[in-house]
Amino acid sequence: MSQRWDELLKRDHEVTERVFAAMEAKLAAADGPSPALVGLLVDYLHYVDQCHNQKEELHLFPRLEEKGLPRHGGPLGVMLQEHDRGRDILARLLPVATAYAAGDKRTLAEVRAAFGEYAALCKDHFWKENDILYPMAQRMLSKAEAADVVAGIEEVEAALGAGTRARYYRIAEEIIGQAELRDLSFGLERDVLAAILNALPVELSFIDHEDRVRYFSHEHGEKIFGRTRGAIGTAVHNCHPPKSLHLVNQILADFKAGKRDVAEFWIDMGGRMVHIRYWPVRGEDGRYLGTLETVQDVTAIRKLVGEQRLLSAP
Repeated sequence: MSQRWDELLKRDHEVTERVFAAMEAKLAAADGPSPALVGLLVDYLHYVDQCHNQKEELHLFPRLEEKGLPRHGGPLGVMLQEHDRGRDILARLLPVATAYAAGDKRTLAEVRAAFGEYAALCKDHFWKENDILYPMAQRMLSKAEAADVVAGIEEVEAALGAGTRARYYRIAEEIIGQAELRDLSFGLERDVLAAILNALPVELSFIDHEDRVRYFSHEHGEKIFGRTRGAIGTAVHNCHPPKSLHLVNQILADFKAGKRDVAEFWIDMGGRMVHIRYWPVRGEDGRYLGTLETVQDVTAIRKLVGEQRLLSAP
C-alpha cells in the first residue's frame, strides 16, 4: 500500500530531527565532531532544502493556494517565510561546515552557532506543519489531489537521481549511528519511567526472546489478571492453561518468524469486556527481543457515542 503525502513528508521530518539530535550531541563535545561527520551533515542538509522543501513548494503549497489558502499571510505564508529564513541560515552554515569537513576546525564555533539556529528553526517549523498545516491540507485536498501530491513528491526525488530518499536516509542513519543517538527514554530516571508505565490505563507484561516473563506493570495496583513477583523468570508456557498453550506457541513462533505483527482477543469477564493484545518487540535491526502483552478493560470505551472535545469538570 502506497504512503500518503503527509506520511512521506512527516517521515522526512522525523529522520531530520534525529539527525539534528545526533549532531547537537556531537557539536556539544569539547573537541567537536569529526570532519567526516560534518561532511555527511553537509550532504544531508542539501536534502532538507533541495528535496524536502521542494516537495512542498512545488507540489503541496500550490494546490493549497488553488484551494483558497493565501500565499501571503496565514499558515502557508508563514511556512514559505520560514523556508526562506532557513536558506539564509544555510548560506552561512554550509560554507563553514564545508571548511570544517575539509579539516579546518577553526570554524567550529561558527558551525555550532549556525547549526543551532537552523535546527531550532526547522524543529519549530516541522511542528507547525505536522500539527497545523498538514491536517488543514488533508481536509482541503480531494483524493485525486492528494494522489497528485504523492506523484509530485516522487517526481522531485526522481529528478535528483534514482533512490534519492533511500540514499539520503542512509546518510542520516550513518550520522545517527556515529553519534550513538539513544531513543527518547534514555535519560529518564527509572522511577519516572516506571511511573509512566504504571499510569497507563493498560496493563503491560513482557516476555523475553527465551519466552520468560521479565516485567509486568501495575505491581501495586488492582490488576485484571493478578500477578506477583514470583512470575518473573517463569516460562510463559506455565502462565497459560494447557488448552490454550498451542495458541500461545503458534503466536510466539509467528512473531519470531516475522509472520505477524499483532495477535488480539477480547473476552467477557463478568460484564467487563477485556481486550488482550500481543505485540512482537524488535530491535532497530529487526532482531526479535520478546513479546509485549497489553490488557485493557474497554467496557466504558465501547459505550462512547458522539464526541467530547473538551475535558469535563472533575
